[in-house]
Amino acid sequence: MNIPSDLKYTKDHEWVKMDGDIATIGITDFAQSELGDIVYVEVETLDETLQAEEIFGTVEAVKTVSDLFLPLSGEIIEFNEALEDEPEKVNTDPYGDGWMIKVKCSDLAEVENLLSAEAYKTLVGA
Repeated sequence: MNIPSDLKYTKDHEWVKMDGDIATIGITDFAQSELGDIVYVEVETLDETLQAEEIFGTVEAVKTVSDLFLPLSGEIIEFNEALEDEPEKVNTDPYGDGWMIKVKCSDLAEVENLLSAEAYKTLVGA
């Protein structure tokens, strides 16, 4: 299982990569493997400002639909449009081409609430 040490994680299996006040967010390798083959990613919250823990979209796999929870409060400024045609990128490259959204964070202190790679490994039993 791939859990990059330079990222932050949530208990809901999202990953966060910070670049200043912009967070790139996707689901973890563990999450995509649990979901199975992903067939659709829906994000209808582009250009909206949401609070941490609010639902920002859904990911649909062959057998299930799962809500996506925003790890950090802020405005959703970008959606990875490549996922509209190739949602399987979430399965094949969850930390690269399979990223989902970018958020302009409104409260950088919330980053401290996220899990380190080590804490996330403990959570998933890796």
